[in-house]
Amino acid sequence: MEGQCQLLVVDDDPDIRELIRDYFSDNGFRVVEAEDASAMRSAIETSVPDVVLLDVGLPGEDGLSLARYLREHHDVGIIMVSGAGETVDRIIGLEVGADDYVSKPFDPRELHARVKSVLRRYQYGGQAQDEVDDSKTAMKKGNGQLRVGGCTLDLNSRQLLGTDQDEIPITAMEFDLLQVFAERPNRAMSRDQLLGLTQGRDWDPYDRSIDIRIARLRKKIETDPDKPQVIKTVRGVGYMFVPPKS
Repeated sequence: MEGQCQLLVVDDDPDIRELIRDYFSDNGFRVVEAEDASAMRSAIETSVPDVVLLDVGLPGEDGLSLARYLREHHDVGIIMVSGAGETVDRIIGLEVGADDYVSKPFDPRELHARVKSVLRRYQYGGQAQDEVDDSKTAMKKGNGQLRVGGCTLDLNSRQLLGTDQDEIPITAMEFDLLQVFAERPNRAMSRDQLLGLTQGRDWDPYDRSIDIRIARLRKKIETDPDKPQVIKTVRGVGYMFVPPKS
């Protein structure tokens, strides 16, 4: 499947673009390069990529602004790349809708693994069948649908639908997180468990990606995000999904 995937590298450093192009081309990807916002938009008008590697510190319109634009207009995977490695950049990148974040200097093999992880979530729905809990059967409204508060999570179309059945915008990572919760009702899960189930990696004390995504999800599915009733905080543990009452 990777041989059919297109990777758009947006970075003003030609050496970084060359490194990524050579490595991913050798691994079967079609790689397109862009040095700034204008070049990125031109590239996307020609062909929408599967994943965008987006440098935070671009000249002119920066990567955070472009990530917000991409999330609003295209269903693509977004991985932010930063030379600063600053926590604030990571947090803001996730808040504007990025799926993952890596810092320079990076090992191309790690970046490859991150890209593959994002691709799996966009193309296949993320989780292997043997990870799915049996309790999801009781949660189904219909074929491939799970109830989350007053909303519906459609596993086939990978959409979150509101009470009026209109689609609520949601990133691939947010979808995966919500699916993990909905398939494991009334079970307190730690951040480490949630990261392992959605991204296949361990949590560290400085990683706020789970907290940020949960905050965004609460704004979309809770009646009052400040007093969550669907995704509750379990003090000293993590979070727990409370299914709607029948």
